[in-house]
Formats: sequence, structure tokens, C-alpha cells
Amino acid sequence: MVGAMRFSSRVDISDPNPIAAAEADARHAGRPLGKLNDSNPTRHGLAPALVPEVYTADPRGPLAAREALAAFINARDGRVAGGATAGETASPAGTIPAPAGSAAPVLPERLYLLSSTSQAYSWIVKLLCDAGDAILAPKPGYPLIESIARLECVDAIPYQLRFDGSWFIDTAELETLLDGPDSGRIRAIVLINPNNPTGSYVRPGEREAIVRMCRAHDVAIIADEVFHDYALEPFDDNARLAGETGALTFALDGFSKMLAAPHAKVGWIEVSGPADDVAEALRRLDVIADDYLPMSDVIARDIPAMLADAPAQTARVQARVRGNLAALHRLLEDDELGVTDVLRAEGGWNVLLRVPGVIDENELVLALIERHGLSGQPGYFFDMTSNGYLAISLLPEPAEFERNVRAVLDTVAALL
Repeated sequence: MVGAMRFSSRVDISDPNPIAAAEADARHAGRPLGKLNDSNPTRHGLAPALVPEVYTADPRGPLAAREALAAFINARDGRVAGGATAGETASPAGTIPAPAGSAAPVLPERLYLLSSTSQAYSWIVKLLCDAGDAILAPKPGYPLIESIARLECVDAIPYQLRFDGSWFIDTAELETLLDGPDSGRIRAIVLINPNNPTGSYVRPGEREAIVRMCRAHDVAIIADEVFHDYALEPFDDNARLAGETGALTFALDGFSKMLAAPHAKVGWIEVSGPADDVAEALRRLDVIADDYLPMSDVIARDIPAMLADAPAQTARVQARVRGNLAALHRLLEDDELGVTDVLRAEGGWNVLLRVPGVIDENELVLALIERHGLSGQPGYFFDMTSNGYLAISLLPEPAEFERNVRAVLDTVAALL
């Protein structure tokens, strides 16, 4: 029995005072009102020459930037009009639309611009969770999610990714968690698509099962898709969760990975799902966004130009990571010892090397520091369930990347 999505009690959506209500009525009637207390200097001819725009204080971010972003997403993902509009369920309640290609066109009013996906996580946890509530987060996974949840006084309960030659989500475990003792306080499932560090995309069957669970338990999806465009060795039919209509979904993306520019601090949230849930989420998310103030116009004015550069920049990074992955396979095949291999990575910038389990991960990294002046992240940093893993980036220039791999192989041989 599907109920109603529950949101946190810490977002104040109480009825407006009589003055605020009268102002809203005037706006809806198209009647402009002057303001005796207007303290926006840009409305009074005092904007500086470097920032000449009139400040509109749209909590979701400047409209022109959101319009440019919506157009980019729709073109990139092939979203076309004719189906359900964003926020409307494309099939009867309780049924799940097909994942691939089911996303409706994104509308600017479904987008929120902010400084990063880290900030997006924080806003969404505020929206969904009271103190003591919980979200489900994947392990292995990046520890940032757990850290942000802790700052919001929320628990991050792990669900385990399994490996049988490739990584997959144990949906039966998710069902057990949602039906278990923590059921009443789980407010969202985090899906990293593709995951970091495993590089695994959410598969269509997993997606269908998870959407069905979320609908049944009134739980939202937080879909982190910053690495989605960087396919390495994917399986067929993987798709973005952005635009999912079967359950309330918050899709996160940003320039940090799209442009390979971590200093370009622009991220966004796309909200989709059943109409009633989306409407209530937008109403409450507006309060949070307004309290934190909208993105700077100085940054937002460059968003269209950065979006224009995105395809070429993404292709440049794709060529680098795919080339280095091919080189990695070659180096491992040529290694005389033959005890180090790489786990299949479907997407992203990083891969996991598997070394003999008799080598302690700390010992391996400390030896790399001593022998080659290189540090690294062992598997336990990501909560791998067993010893013998090392994360390695595919981003370095080819010559440097080859030196890094050879250093690992040399160190493994020395330790054995």
C-alpha cells in the first residue's frame, strides 16, 4: 500500500503571515507592488559595473542559467516532449515505467543550482531527514556520504555491493533493510551511477526493483551521476536515473566531473517523480534554497559557455581514461609475476587493482611511499570487505600512468 512521502519537520512551511499572503495574492493577480523596505541596491541604480545585473534572488538559481542547463540536459539525454512532463507519473500508481528512455524532458523549474554535489547531498538530507533518521548508502563507496550525513545528525546505513566478476547491488538485502528494525527511519537510498571506486552502473533490473521498493516504502532516491558520461567497460542498457518518474528522485550532477574541473564549483539537483511528491519536495526545497541564498550571478552567467565546452571536454577526458585502461590491461598481461589484476570497471575515472591478499594494504602503500615516492588509497578506505585492493586513477598523462602502474607491480614483487 503506497502512502505519502514523508519529509523532515525541520523545514518551516507554516502558513504565511497576512502581509506575506496579501503580497502573494497580488503577484498571482499580476499586480506589481512597490516596497518601502527594498534594500536591494541593484534595483536603485547602484549595481557595480562588474556585476550590472539586477539581483532577482531566485532560490533555485538564475533562470537563464537553469534554462541553458535544461536545454543541455534534454539534448544530451535525448529527452523529447510527448510523454509525461517532469514530475508526472507516466504509468498508474504502483507500476514502474521502463528505465531506459523513460525520462521526461527536464524543465528549468525542476532544477536547483548550487555550489557542488556535496552541498546538494546536504540540502536533500535536510529536506528528507530529521535527526536520528537514516539513509542507505553503498559500500564499497566514497566516505563523503557518511560524513555529510553525520554532520546532519543522520545515520548512513550501509548496503553491500557484491562482486561475482562484476559488481552488482544485492536488492534482496535492500528489501531486508527496508523491512527491518530501521524501516521507520530510512528516508532515502543513495545510488551512485556509476559507483566510486567500483565503477559499476545501476543495471536496469536493479533500478526497476529499487524504484518499486521506494514506492512501497515511501523512500526517495538520491542518484549521484557525476561520473555517468565516463563509460569504460559497461554492460548494455545502463541509463541515468535523472528524470525517473516512478519514485521521488533527486539526481545530482555538476561541472566538477563533467568538465574535469573541480575548481568549477557548480552543481545541480534535478527533481522528478510522482506529481504530488515532486510538488511537495519543490515547495520545501525552495525554503532550504532561499535560506542558503541563490547561486551568485557572477558564476551563473558563465554556465552557458561552460555547457558549450562540455562535450569536447568530456570527450577529451574519455579518451584519456580509456587509453590508460587499455594500457593497464597490457601492463598487467605482460607482468611476469602475474599476481596483480584489475576488477572490471564499467565507468568513472578510477579502477581497483587486486593484489595478493597476503600483502597488507597499509604495508603496500607504505612501501610505495618508501620505494617510489608514491602514496595511494587502499581498499579499506572504501570499506572493501577483504584485504588486497588498491584504487588507482586513470587520469594521469600516459607516461606518468605507466610509471605508476610499474611502481605498483615492482612493490608487489618486492613484498612477495
